[in-house]
Amino acid sequence: MDLFDHLTATAGSHWTGYIDHEFVRRMGDGSLPAPAFRRYLEQDYLFLIQFARANALAVYKSRTLDDMRAAHTALGAILDVELSLHVRLCAGWGLSSAALEAAEEHPATLAYTRYVLDCGQGGDLLDLHVALAPCVIGYAVIARRLAPSCGASHPYRDWIMEYAGDAYQSVAMRARAHLDRLAQRHLTQERAGELEKIFATACRLESDFWQMGLDEPASHA
Repeated sequence: MDLFDHLTATAGSHWTGYIDHEFVRRMGDGSLPAPAFRRYLEQDYLFLIQFARANALAVYKSRTLDDMRAAHTALGAILDVELSLHVRLCAGWGLSSAALEAAEEHPATLAYTRYVLDCGQGGDLLDLHVALAPCVIGYAVIARRLAPSCGASHPYRDWIMEYAGDAYQSVAMRARAHLDRLAQRHLTQERAGELEKIFATACRLESDFWQMGLDEPASHA
């Protein structure tokens, strides 16, 4: 069992509540209302910006060149690739670049992204990556589960297949391996409970992020 599997096992209902949230289930079966998905896309754009900051923080927190290079690669992927891809996906759902730039962060977006940054600022690189893991690795898990039922006419096929595709699955696998390398250097028995709490809290905040999409549909509907 690697560190990620251990964390998901100890998180229990917090983990399953995140990966099997109503938003996820309805996205998977295609019944998710379009306004809810647009609201999610809008906030996910702002979410990505804060995750770029988290990876910049990871560069600073790194103690080795390999860790710095990994964080730099993740930062570049967000700034140079993911944000542009996200803007194009949003355009297909009626969200313009101007609308994304003008959007305000929802409290659920603020809660998780600032929690991640706080874990990184107050802790070390392992704390930061454990807080990031439900998103970075969790999206790969979710998309892989949804992909088999995602036909050509599925309304959310683009999102699902982006995260289920080989490129993102490789990102998730590298993140899992990086967690294990950090754990080999920094994990002690005394820290295990603290990391489990960080992961469970991050899962709960991710669930709140899904719920935001259901509770507050976008005004662009």
